Amino acid sequence: MRKILSIALSILIISTLILSGCGSSSSASASSSLNLGIVQIVEHPSLDAARQGFLDVLAENGYKEGDNLVVNYENAQGDMPTLNSIAQSMAGDKPDVILAIATPSAQAVANATKGTSIPVLFTAVTDPVAAGLVESMEKPNTNLTGTTDMAPIADQIKLIKDIDPSVKNVGIIYNSGEVNSVVQVEMVKEVAKDLGLEIVEAVATSTSEVDQAAKSLVGKVDAIYVPTDNVAVTALEAIVQVAENNSILLVSAEKDSVNRGTVATIGLDYYKLGRQTGEMALKIIAGEAKPQDMPVEVQEQNDVIINLKAAKALNVSIPKEVLDRAVEIIE
Repeated sequence: MRKILSIALSILIISTLILSGCGSSSSASASSSLNLGIVQIVEHPSLDAARQGFLDVLAENGYKEGDNLVVNYENAQGDMPTLNSIAQSMAGDKPDVILAIATPSAQAVANATKGTSIPVLFTAVTDPVAAGLVESMEKPNTNLTGTTDMAPIADQIKLIKDIDPSVKNVGIIYNSGEVNSVVQVEMVKEVAKDLGLEIVEAVATSTSEVDQAAKSLVGKVDAIYVPTDNVAVTALEAIVQVAENNSILLVSAEKDSVNRGTVATIGLDYYKLGRQTGEMALKIIAGEAKPQDMPVEVQEQNDVIINLKAAKALNVSIPKEVLDRAVEIIE
């Protein structure tokens, strides 16, 4: 009898452990769900590609929207008061992670989450230190980290001369209200000195002003450089039209703009940049790292991309040496 009771007790203990184990498994599964907030200043192909790259990495690692991933995506449509309101509301919701796309978004989210422990990943931010998002690239020391879209500006401006050595004056269209754009303009000016180029600025503070800004450069410049400026890139087609009508060489800071009608870039792939940011997010979600200790990352591989169709439309000839360097040629 004592033996039977002992066996029964053992079975009871084992059953309890099994049930307990099942309960733990269920709890772990529930805790693996993710509440993600995404704040984007405006929609255009580059920023959209970064967002998609981020989400694709999460999906590939088991986070599926509608299953164990809840995504709250908000787009400010280029309006700053709306952007600040979105950031404040999202911070109040206390999501597990926030993705801020572009410098204005990251600044708004940084202000809204200041003093909280909400981890924020940013992408498509040119200079996170100048924007006040992190203390340094190596050690952010804030609740933010992410990836920079700082373009290889020196190489890009040199590419203009490589395509057309006769170029003397280069126009640049940008929004003076964007910190990232002001930083790029200053860098372009420094590079231009060494190449013997004069830089002509055209400011557009909204997409409605881009067409006039581009037209203001006609007769003053031999080429136009489009930086990773949200206003200019959103209204890129207006710039392309002016360049086509006046046979002006058009070079951009990133790949998506080449697809949309600029002649060339040595540039960023925003989809890859978004994926890189997603990989950083996975480490934070898993508890392997904290934003304050994670260095801001850069995209290491920059490729020469040429759009021959655009070159023809702008009446621009691409030298063979430049074509030979291209990893992608759009025809």
